[in-house]
Amino acid sequence: MFRMNISVSSGTDRFVDYFVICGLDLSSGLEPDRFAGDNLESTPLDRSYKCQVLGHYPDAVLWNPFDKNAVGMLCLPHGLQFRTQKHSLEPQFHSFVITREDGHRSYGFSYVFYEEINNRKICSAMQTLQAMHLTELSSNQVGRSGRRGHSAGLGHDAHNTRSLPRHFKLSTHQQGAAQSYYDAAKDTLYVSKSIALICQLPYVYAACKYLRGLHRLVSTSSPGQLSIESYIHNLLYEVPVPQPGRTVCFSCPLADSVVIQRPGSIEELPLFDFSLRELFTLLGVDCLTQLFTCVLLEHQVLLCSSDYHRLMLVAESVTALLFPFSWQHVYVPILPASLQHFLDAPVPFVMGLHSCSESQLKIASEANLCYVDIDSQTIQLPEELPSFPQHAEFVGELRELLMKHTVSSGQSVRNLNERIVPHASSNMTSSCTLPGGFGQLMRRKHSWSHNSDAGMSDALQRIVAIVERTGVSLDDSGQVNGTECKLSEHEQYVEDLRFNNAVREVFLNRFVYIFSAYEHFVIQPNQDKEQWLNNRDTMQNFDKATFLSDQPEQHLPFLSRFIESQMFATLIDNKIMASWSEMEPNLRVFDRRIRLLRKRFGEALVRTPGYEPCTTIRDTELLLEKRLASVDIVVASPQEVLQTAGPQQHSGVFPLLDPVALNKEPVHRSQKRKTMQWRTGHHCHHHQNIEQHEPVDGERTADTVGLLQRVSSTGISLRQPKLRNDMSPARVAQTNWTFVETLLKDCKSKTKRMLVEKMGTEAVELGHGSGESSLEGVEENTLIASLCDLLERIWSHGLQKKQGKSALWSHLTNYQELKECDDTSKPIDPNFLTPVLAWCVLRKRLDYLSSMALETDLSPSSQRHGREGHKLPEGRSQISSSPASLPPNSEQPNLRPLPVSLTADMRNVQAMTDIKTHIGYARAWVRLSLEKKLLSRHLRTLLSDSALLRSQYKRYAFLRCEDEKEQFLYHLLTLNAVDYFCFTNTYTGTKLPYRVVIFPSRKTSAATTSANSWVAVSGTLGETSPVPIPRGALEFLFRHKNLGILTTLRIGHDNSGPSPKWMVEHVVVRNEVTGHTYKFPCGRWLGRGIDDDSTERLLVGELVPRDVDSDELVETCRTPPPRCHSPSVPRRSQDARPSLAEIQHMLGDAVNSIVKLLYHRKHDKERSTLTLLLCGETGLVYCLEQAFLTGFKSTRLFGRNLYLWDYFLRAKEQFEATLLDSDGDMTPHPSEKQILHCYCNLVNQIGSTSHTLGKDGKFQLFVCLCAREHLLSRMLTPLSLCCVTLEMYEEQSFLRSPTLLTFLRQILESLDEFDIVLENSLTQGIGGTH
Repeated sequence: MFRMNISVSSGTDRFVDYFVICGLDLSSGLEPDRFAGDNLESTPLDRSYKCQVLGHYPDAVLWNPFDKNAVGMLCLPHGLQFRTQKHSLEPQFHSFVITREDGHRSYGFSYVFYEEINNRKICSAMQTLQAMHLTELSSNQVGRSGRRGHSAGLGHDAHNTRSLPRHFKLSTHQQGAAQSYYDAAKDTLYVSKSIALICQLPYVYAACKYLRGLHRLVSTSSPGQLSIESYIHNLLYEVPVPQPGRTVCFSCPLADSVVIQRPGSIEELPLFDFSLRELFTLLGVDCLTQLFTCVLLEHQVLLCSSDYHRLMLVAESVTALLFPFSWQHVYVPILPASLQHFLDAPVPFVMGLHSCSESQLKIASEANLCYVDIDSQTIQLPEELPSFPQHAEFVGELRELLMKHTVSSGQSVRNLNERIVPHASSNMTSSCTLPGGFGQLMRRKHSWSHNSDAGMSDALQRIVAIVERTGVSLDDSGQVNGTECKLSEHEQYVEDLRFNNAVREVFLNRFVYIFSAYEHFVIQPNQDKEQWLNNRDTMQNFDKATFLSDQPEQHLPFLSRFIESQMFATLIDNKIMASWSEMEPNLRVFDRRIRLLRKRFGEALVRTPGYEPCTTIRDTELLLEKRLASVDIVVASPQEVLQTAGPQQHSGVFPLLDPVALNKEPVHRSQKRKTMQWRTGHHCHHHQNIEQHEPVDGERTADTVGLLQRVSSTGISLRQPKLRNDMSPARVAQTNWTFVETLLKDCKSKTKRMLVEKMGTEAVELGHGSGESSLEGVEENTLIASLCDLLERIWSHGLQKKQGKSALWSHLTNYQELKECDDTSKPIDPNFLTPVLAWCVLRKRLDYLSSMALETDLSPSSQRHGREGHKLPEGRSQISSSPASLPPNSEQPNLRPLPVSLTADMRNVQAMTDIKTHIGYARAWVRLSLEKKLLSRHLRTLLSDSALLRSQYKRYAFLRCEDEKEQFLYHLLTLNAVDYFCFTNTYTGTKLPYRVVIFPSRKTSAATTSANSWVAVSGTLGETSPVPIPRGALEFLFRHKNLGILTTLRIGHDNSGPSPKWMVEHVVVRNEVTGHTYKFPCGRWLGRGIDDDSTERLLVGELVPRDVDSDELVETCRTPPPRCHSPSVPRRSQDARPSLAEIQHMLGDAVNSIVKLLYHRKHDKERSTLTLLLCGETGLVYCLEQAFLTGFKSTRLFGRNLYLWDYFLRAKEQFEATLLDSDGDMTPHPSEKQILHCYCNLVNQIGSTSHTLGKDGKFQLFVCLCAREHLLSRMLTPLSLCCVTLEMYEEQSFLRSPTLLTFLRQILESLDEFDIVLENSLTQGIGGTH
């Protein structure tokens, strides 16, 4: 067994060709399925609607072109179905097959489930259709249709009608009216959706398990969970089809791994993965053998069931049991509603029809039709159907096999031709219309009992079915006679494979005995292959008369018709073609079984005496068990391909996937195999070239061959044969130059695409453009991953010797080792260095010793100073990574700058515990450098060590082409023009160090606190619990799981000690890995009895630009903020109060920004942006504060001034009094009463849960919660009528002026159209008030 981590490139190697999503296209709206027939008399919930292929991944594969129409119809054969919570919403799985014109088959597996519809337009459209339907019923516009449907549903009356003796009337039991009607006010609307796999081979169990797990993945979320795209990418490109005789194991989402196997020996039958156990449970032995006979004689076969999976199961199983013969005619196991006219075809067919079809189906040749109702286990046979040879013995052998494997089977089969129906005329023939009781049979869709005894009640039948499924067998009296241990899912699958093998061997054994001497009667042609093919239709290839003359008389009715069939003729043709070409695989297995039989009974065997049961079951079962016991290939677990941030939340809705990620094959893995030969030769040729020796042109024979192979693998158009014959230096140089130019061109195009995409997104966020990116569908993470791949390609070009899977990371680690060994005070461990590094270190030591001998004027102190200066960045990194407090002689904190060092960033990446591979380290380093805008600088530093570069790369390597290298670094430098958070948003589970620096007031009395203080930081990816601040420290460091982009910070204390009052001007938090620094302005007191009595403040942060150095940041943080971000600033006399016009303008801008964000909201990460728009500078809270402060009578002659929260508290008290005075004259209207209840409840919750917040903090919380509860605009009118407003506000205020009040109410009403979701740091744990 070996673990496989190489991409699958060829079509025959892939397990899955496409992953498909089908369902309702919201852009096109609700469209009736025009192919589903005239069903306008049905309720809207019972109608079919048009479905679309919403997405398929990848876009196309060469060996299997995607048929959009066929896949869409077969994934949802009955179109879109709408349901409510009153219906059964259990997911359903079914398989299907697509046959191309050349006869090639592709297998599909569809998992159909129901998703809740939240689109108001769809719900409104359904409600409108419902109203139209009720109107038509009331006006008797569908009277005739209703009468026709009524007559079709009456079983005993319909069968008396003999005017259509050759026609079927298929109808289903009408559901109750309460279940068929939709009420938008009470019902939840659901619509069907399908996720599907398109494969080359029918691995049913694996596909079902995978799709079921994938669907469960949408509704679950756990830390570290991969994206859906990662699982699909792994399935599409990493999971191969097992080679013949091999097994493959791969992982499934939220489930155990699944093992798939493929028979490979000539002793075994071809792959078949459907459950024959379920087939016998559904049909029983008698029904199955009769259906099998009909298929052998190429009758028209129509299967009917309410379950699409059963249709496919029966069709595939019966055709598989034909081995070594194969069905040669029309084969549509699932017939979509739009293709029911195919039933009129005058040719043999095998078709499956859903039993809920309401259209009246007419079959022109009923006499040749075999109709099977799978759900009720009934069959209608064609006229004069002969029996299969030795039918009784054959059935007996099958029954013994079922008993051995404890498979439940029908005791008898109900034939519709023999079923006596009450009120039916006694002279009805088998060609009559189906009996009226057929509708009643079809209503028993979920009954698995096959006991035909009419005396058994339905309840008892259900109990028996449950008992049988649990492994307990019953005798005819219904008594338990044995039990079995319940098997696991995988064990049951293996047991099903054993049973499949046994059943197929029994069926094949019959054909081997019947046609054991068929070769004696094959007429070999006396012309060549081309002549025989041209005259094939006019030639006789089998001596039928002689063959039949040697057969038992009772077998002749069947055999005489069977040898005229197309499937038998095809087998004989294949036998003749085997003399000119390779024998057909099925025929090879069949001939070998016949040779074994002849060896047993003699070569002259023509007819075997008696009935011989199968004896090869155990031999083939041993081969199967041996293959399943040893897994040959274990596919590597899925790896993240989207690099997304955090677990994805889909709210139970299966999303459309990223087409870019799922259309991208892992090229670097496949190239590994293609370039292995080149690299091997490379090693042999250059293992001695460790020094600076550079080979001359004449020494490059092996290198050039490897280069040509490399160029060929990358798709560059070169005339390789000519180059092989002409190995001149000019030709080699030209070839290499073409390759270098291509790499440079790729770098230019990729950086340009990244800039355009990023700038386009930022422009849209700023309100420019139409909102559509110029690179539609290309995501940032995909582009960055593409850049990482390009860097690996560049660093792999011209390598002397490959040291790891990542050439870039190998170069980085070599550079890191050199820098660590550059300290002459450290001894060199020869085992620590690679041969290349050993030479580089030795050279550097020699250079250093020679410089020491020449520069005798340098004093030891100066040398020591220079050496310490060289190591300064490393020392700084260590200091900044440890907890620190204030220096003894410092009164104010100081933010030390982070080192700008390549090796420092490498150490940060190496400290990440969730990365295990060199490729992972390299990509994390690239993302970190790109986010810090140091990628070009770091790579320039790396490439500046020319000695290391020459030791690792050949002369023609891209990295040693000076001009191209400079252009390459320049293109990377242009990426500094935009801001990336590709490291922060990708590695969401990594623990990162955060440094917190607190800047208190410069006043001595306010600079310190005796209380126990704490901070809690929130970001886009999470939030911390309160982190204690070390006593007396204004700077400290803590580690926490990646918080993402920081948004808010809470700082507070417990108000303990003799002097707890604390004045905080700013708080600065810095991510010590990415260097992102966030400034949180405060400018407020913390403590009781001062300011607004707050011991906790919520601060909203802003990202400090990278061009602001630490000294400048510290200087700005030591001064009080001119206007604090949150919650409100003290009303200082020097601050000019904005005018009414300015307040109105600010309010309009704040609300418009929020509406624009909510209208274009895509994911939960934008909650952080919403927090800034609510609580940030010029946010909604600040604007409403200024509006409510206009005309507010806050100043009092005695006592402290009033705050806005005091006004809302007094208004709450009056509202409560109004609600209690229900008998008074001022009884509020019910709608107004609800508003008052909501207002009072919200104010009470804030007062009871937010003890540490001050009055301004409570006002901020009140505004945010009112926006969430859609209360902002609705509470203004009650407030304006409140007596407290008259007392506390002047006439020219927003609450008393009718004009200003109307403006305020109208502009806030626009927020009521959106669902506002707040960060946890804002809500204080307060839930909804309704």
